[in-house]
Amino acid sequence: MKKLHILIVEDGKSQREMLRDFLSREGYEVKEAENGETGLQAVRNHHFDVILLDYKMPGMDGMEVLKAVRDINPEIDVVIITAYGTIETAVEAMKAGALDYITKPVDFDELLLLLERVAERRILIRENEILRKELREKGVTTDRIITRSPRMEALINLAGRVAPSRATVLIQGESGTGKELMARLIHNLSPRSGKPMLAVNCGALHENLLESELFGHERGAFTGATSRRIGRCEEADGGTLFLDEVAELTPSVQVKLLRFLQDREFQRLGGNATIRSDVRIISATNRDLEGRVKEGAFREDLYYRLNVVVMQIPPLRERREDIPLLIDYFLKRFARENGKNIVGISSEAQDLLIKYDYPGNVRELENIMERAVVISRDPVISIEDLPFGEDMLYGGEPGKRPEGSLRSSIEDLERTMIVEAMEKSGYHQTRAAEMLGISERMLRYKLKKYGLKG
Repeated sequence: MKKLHILIVEDGKSQREMLRDFLSREGYEVKEAENGETGLQAVRNHHFDVILLDYKMPGMDGMEVLKAVRDINPEIDVVIITAYGTIETAVEAMKAGALDYITKPVDFDELLLLLERVAERRILIRENEILRKELREKGVTTDRIITRSPRMEALINLAGRVAPSRATVLIQGESGTGKELMARLIHNLSPRSGKPMLAVNCGALHENLLESELFGHERGAFTGATSRRIGRCEEADGGTLFLDEVAELTPSVQVKLLRFLQDREFQRLGGNATIRSDVRIISATNRDLEGRVKEGAFREDLYYRLNVVVMQIPPLRERREDIPLLIDYFLKRFARENGKNIVGISSEAQDLLIKYDYPGNVRELENIMERAVVISRDPVISIEDLPFGEDMLYGGEPGKRPEGSLRSSIEDLERTMIVEAMEKSGYHQTRAAEMLGISERMLRYKLKKYGLKG
């Protein structure tokens, strides 16, 4: 593994030299800078993979240096060095683009593990850039796969390694995580990309209709079958068949799918002719398929046929670093589609969206951003444009708040002031908003938030 080029930006001479000597002995290429200004000059003049950046320095502090580094070269990974008492500021720096942080006194074993993870991540990213280049050369866009999450980058890399094979792939993950996008990536990277990728939702069709959808039927095979129907397995010959919600397959369809996976042969419903088809199967489920096998609801032999390669897509709440990227992507997309002049999102609204747990994952965030763009009157999305506002943080239940906290005390006071203003103004919202020193739209949001009479 290629050793990283590291820049240490630390105003403490002894700490800086100790880090330099240790990392040099470990074989890393190391340069050092005693302050932010000198560090930025080094970034402009030399190549670095990683910057170990002290957060608290005279002159430019760590946050200022971080933002400047991001402007010069956003590909450099920045690791914040912070004292225990300032971990919160390090977390803020990570929101601003830092990769990770370590605390003083620096644990050298922890630092080495972190640098190994950085090196592995950079290899993944480089390999994934090659994959994306291959797709662009084929005329296929990967714009919808938006991530900086190491777990997602690892899955993209796995997709690239699996794609050239004929192996079946089982993609697991909650609803809305992007299972079909991952399946399409595998197909587009595969030798089958010139042939169709067809999708079947196994949970949306009745058993007979699903069997017909997969394998086709002959005229008269069942009531209403007035003509021959070519099934998806036949249509996708040479390509890929994506089976979504595969856990919902009925026992009889499971048997026929197993036979097809074993022999690549099938018969249409009501037909006698044996048809061969070279189809690559990628399936997906948001359920515990192994658990379904133990319950006796899913065939064990079919399960092992489907999960030659398993890909587990993490929910959005476990890759929050992707949320700002997705917010920006959806904001620009929906502003363009709706002809709206939306230029950004307020820091308060973005912070709220980053903290939310998204039971509906990326699909839910997409819905939230589309709604916000459509209803916003201003060029910047605000908390008022988000559904439920801050109540999203507490499971979408308006009024649900931790008891006895500073937040709840402040909100009790706020509620009381709003009630008084509404009563004094004779429930005239414009006058009440003027008395409170807030906009009328903000007042309407607060009235809804607290369930007050408008």
